[in-house]
Amino acid sequence: MRLGIVRGHVTLNLAVEAFRGKRLVVLEPVTMENLRAGNGMGGGKALVAVDTLGAGEGQMVAFTEGREAANPFWPDSVPIDAYCSLIVDAVNLKS
Repeated sequence: MRLGIVRGHVTLNLAVEAFRGKRLVVLEPVTMENLRAGNGMGGGKALVAVDTLGAGEGQMVAFTEGREAANPFWPDSVPIDAYCSLIVDAVNLKS
């Protein structure tokens, strides 16, 4: 699981049936350097994830990638690479 910041959303013309009623968001993964700095920057390469939580633009989320990202859709097989697992309320780092 990694942390990312919601930077926008994606609108599909032809949707995958399993995604109907769900949002696709653009996530910018957060690097450890930016997380420590607490500057609200991401720094990673953006990706698209399914979001069923309703995370808003600029919010930090935790997301899963790979096969684990498709687990919430089981038993259906869906073409998904990332899934928003939770909305981050606070991050506390110890030096």
